[in-house]
Amino acid sequence: MTALKNGVGASANDQKARFFLVIMRLNLKFLLISLCVTVALITFALWANCGVGHGFVPKWPQHHGDSADSPFEQTEEIDCIINQEYAIGCRKEGDEVYLPFSFLQKYFDVYGSLNVVDGSRRFDWTHSYGKVNYPKGAYDPRGIFMYFENYNVEMRDRVKCISAIDGVPISTQWESQGYFYATQIAQFGLSHYSKNLTEPEPRRKTVEDGERETATWIVPKGSSMNRTIDRARAGAGAVLSFSTGKSFDTAVVLPMDHVLDLVLSVDVLLKPNSTLCVTLQNRETQKLYHVYYILADLLIGVQDENIYYGIGLNCTGGWKHLTRDLFVDLQKGLPQYASTDKRRKMRRTELKVVEISLLGNGSIDNLTLSTSEHISHFYDAAEWLIRHQDPSTGGWPIPVRRKLGSGFGELARGWYSAMAQGHAISLLARAYYHSKGDKRYLRAALDGLKLFRIPSYQGGVLATFLGKYAWYEEYPTTPHSFVLNGFIYSLLGLYDLNSTAPANQSNEAAVLFEQGMASLKKMLLLYDTGSGTSYDLRHFTLGIAPNLARWDYHATHVNQLLLLATIDPDPLISQTAERWKNYMVGKRAPHN
Repeated sequence: MTALKNGVGASANDQKARFFLVIMRLNLKFLLISLCVTVALITFALWANCGVGHGFVPKWPQHHGDSADSPFEQTEEIDCIINQEYAIGCRKEGDEVYLPFSFLQKYFDVYGSLNVVDGSRRFDWTHSYGKVNYPKGAYDPRGIFMYFENYNVEMRDRVKCISAIDGVPISTQWESQGYFYATQIAQFGLSHYSKNLTEPEPRRKTVEDGERETATWIVPKGSSMNRTIDRARAGAGAVLSFSTGKSFDTAVVLPMDHVLDLVLSVDVLLKPNSTLCVTLQNRETQKLYHVYYILADLLIGVQDENIYYGIGLNCTGGWKHLTRDLFVDLQKGLPQYASTDKRRKMRRTELKVVEISLLGNGSIDNLTLSTSEHISHFYDAAEWLIRHQDPSTGGWPIPVRRKLGSGFGELARGWYSAMAQGHAISLLARAYYHSKGDKRYLRAALDGLKLFRIPSYQGGVLATFLGKYAWYEEYPTTPHSFVLNGFIYSLLGLYDLNSTAPANQSNEAAVLFEQGMASLKKMLLLYDTGSGTSYDLRHFTLGIAPNLARWDYHATHVNQLLLLATIDPDPLISQTAERWKNYMVGKRAPHN
């Protein structure tokens, strides 16, 4: 009996223990489920109020008066009288009045668009279209130039094409027929230098080098092709030589089906009336385009789907290296026979190389297709600056007339710009560094300093504000204009050269940079309007209304100051940059 009682008691205790454990599990599950539901509700609440980009966007309180309590909001169309000048149609809901954004946009110079985000429609309003680029660290005169890795100079509308003779952009900014503009050429080179530092190593495919890589060319009857040693050429390697008739049905042809890698590099030796042709196809429309490189002093010519680039008449009998972005070369020809909308919609991924043709007599070597050749483009710009620098002034003259605005005298052809000088010096300093000390680049950069010492009325770029502050003029006008962004770009050129040149040759650049920085700190706040910046100081020199900077120029001012703040710790620079940045989101200087 005692044993039985003990057994029954033990069983009862076990049942109580199991019951307790079940209850505890249920409580833990309930707590866990409650916690998950709470977290989910909090997350949903936060998500519902989440803004785009930064943190949370607080909702603007709306006041509807007594009518807000009504289930049916009363609306009324009314007239709004704007400053007693004109009337526009508005809508009244309760005690709120709503104006059309199309009016607000023009009246306040703001921007907005309807968008769909996560399935919901919303209206995005911005005060500016400029973009702030924060420096990733201290500025390196041998590294990326500002944020130029984002620049695609060759695709700008004001670039006519990339010259096949010089490998640099032809500008149409002030004259439609096209001209060489040192500022734009330097920006082209600096952007490719910066892209080389920020983009992955390019993918390359050697198509034909006459030795290790040989392609299967189609040689029509009556034409010939062979691979021979060219002993007159440096390196004395094998090249591919060709000889054909005059008509294209006699051309030596290489069929291809090559996508994505659309940068062509090739060494060519063409005789008169000879041609290298690359045929591209739009993979979606199947349309064919033919890009020809010919012996001619031609910038660009277009005939239907045929686009022609001249590599120069003086190339007859001599080898020339070509680096061509086929997508750019095609795009620059398209406006002649395709609508602007269609031209802009074409993407690099739509194109493929389907054929390379050789016509006439000549030779080619090192035929390569790649995703990019940034350093080649960079050195094309550097070599152009070497060849076109005026030996007496050290400057790169601008070959078009320019009138900055009413009240300023016209700048005659051949004027100099401190911005062009600064950009060129920034590029040449990097070329000197990248080439491991090629003194041609250093000499050209040092010669580029000469104009910084010559007053603008004597043909240089030096102006003086109030007779005491030195300023390097982007436009050396009469009277002085004191353009801000061009001046700061010239300072960067001086800083780059001072940091890159040997110590015994950098003194002048250092003095000019310090002189310019002292002026900038004294004059910087003259450009502050309380809600934006002015492009120049014509309101001071001409006594007229300020020339307000467009938002892209204002953003440039901010970006330049942010970069200078990594060079000079003076709080004036960083604090001004922060205030000007705030103007871009609608903040203004306080009223009295």
